[in-house]
Amino acid sequence: MPKSKRNKLVSLTVTKKRGKERKETMVGNVRECFDKYESLYVIGWKNMRNTKMKELRDQFSSTSRFFLGSNKVLQIALGRSQADEEREGLHKVSEVSGPSGLCSFFSEFEVYDFARLGNIATETVELEEGPLHQFPHDIEPFLRKQGMPTRLNRGVVELVAKHTVCKEGRPLTPEASRILRLLGVKMAPFHIHLVARWVPETELEIFPEAMAQAG
Repeated sequence: MPKSKRNKLVSLTVTKKRGKERKETMVGNVRECFDKYESLYVIGWKNMRNTKMKELRDQFSSTSRFFLGSNKVLQIALGRSQADEEREGLHKVSEVSGPSGLCSFFSEFEVYDFARLGNIATETVELEEGPLHQFPHDIEPFLRKQGMPTRLNRGVVELVAKHTVCKEGRPLTPEASRILRLLGVKMAPFHIHLVARWVPETELEIFPEAMAQAG
């Protein structure tokens, strides 16, 4: 007999359990670090890039530990009040709002990556009329689809008129972001900055300017 095509109920019990286990594991891992490291930093970021974040983790792997998760989970790990904080003064860290993470040591970090749709162009990029030797001939149809006035001239991609890819201060279009990637132009700074710093037996230090950036 053919299988029924009616909608079926699927239990989410396993999914919920795994999600809870991951959160509990993160809470435990954060608390273990209080005995291994002398200080804790709250960090904020702009233009998050997973590959760049991995590079940063690797760079500081011998001296620090990074935790990026939901604020609620990190607050539980630290303690939401003076009564349940893991160390004296840690509940004040959990009150720091905005997209943030925790690490045991950190100095400011910035690296540029390719900009995406909607990012603001940091410079004007214009291509002059003439041959575009940086592009292989088989990419010419794709360039035309991105709005570039191109053609093939004896197997060489040629721009038949001056073309402005993007203008400084304006949001990038999908076409502009694709062309900039092909040109190797990186406009999006993946930037991480200190939001707050906690050291045992001292007052929590908050950096207002960084808080404004994180917001």
